[in-house]
Amino acid sequence: MRSSAATRRSAVVGFVVVFAFSWGWTEPTGAKDSAESIVPENARLELLFDGGFFLEGPAVAPDGTVYFSDITNTANSGMQAGYIWRHDPSSGKTTVFRSPSGMSNGIIFDLEDRMVVAQGADFGGRCVTRTDMTTGKSEIIAGLYNGRSFNAPNDLAIDEQGRIYFTDPRYFGHEAIEQPVMGVYRIDPDGSVSLIISDAGTPNGILVAPDQQTLYVASISMPDHFSLHALLAYDLAADGSVSSRRVIVDFDPEYGPDGMAMDVDGNLYLARPAVAPHTPGIYVYSPDGQQLAVIPTQVSPANAAFGRGPTAKTLYVTAGTNLYKIELNKEGYHPAR
Repeated sequence: MRSSAATRRSAVVGFVVVFAFSWGWTEPTGAKDSAESIVPENARLELLFDGGFFLEGPAVAPDGTVYFSDITNTANSGMQAGYIWRHDPSSGKTTVFRSPSGMSNGIIFDLEDRMVVAQGADFGGRCVTRTDMTTGKSEIIAGLYNGRSFNAPNDLAIDEQGRIYFTDPRYFGHEAIEQPVMGVYRIDPDGSVSLIISDAGTPNGILVAPDQQTLYVASISMPDHFSLHALLAYDLAADGSVSSRRVIVDFDPEYGPDGMAMDVDGNLYLARPAVAPHTPGIYVYSPDGQQLAVIPTQVSPANAAFGRGPTAKTLYVTAGTNLYKIELNKEGYHPAR
């Protein structure tokens, strides 16, 4: 951390651009009005923290505290096995919550306000854990499937029945890949774990729609993986099963999205990396795949999450070594408790 909390709070990254770019993208009909309804005029990204290695997985606790992962790739940063940081919006201070983190990536809070963490590979846990925020005690809720370790649990979502969905790709790490597919799994309240998707390429971000009828999966492949760069959607049944895979946005041959957030209207906020010709940023899409707005981030964003309560219209973004926030016109969606 190179600057004081007050300096970080006042740092401005740049104006938000909410419609067509100079390289000639066509603005969809009605996109300008939609963009202005999402991003206030002259809205700015505000730097909150600048002391990470590779930040991921922001999640906002019911009390408004922001937790996020720091993936300290061991090849470049030493044998640290990751951190989870805790940012207090009231004081502006950011402190280490957990170290090592088991190479945590995605983080969510379940319907009982417990922290659920996807732990990846590269000397990480390769499992999904749950922490009681009152006692501090943690337990593994998904450690093996068919007796084999997961590849590298990446991101998570939860439905209003308390079922947890997580993606299991592998982007780096020395460990052997033991699962035959890079899949999407569901953890039921009784503790059972099911593979529900095996055709999502290299699945990364994941979301459940507010109406509980659609499961969205972001696929962003590595060069040596099955190439699929897309926002996918599956019909989500009442029992948590999925069907009817469809491509909502096809980004190929450019890279697809990483992590995602969602507002109460079901619009998706996709973190897209810096790969020419597009600008890195949070790309906002309607549920039917219409691009509505873009929030440029200058460096590649990895994930995003909305606040709660008084910060329900605040979008937190992890990008590179930094944590940002921006105030929007839309409230974020969180499953009803």
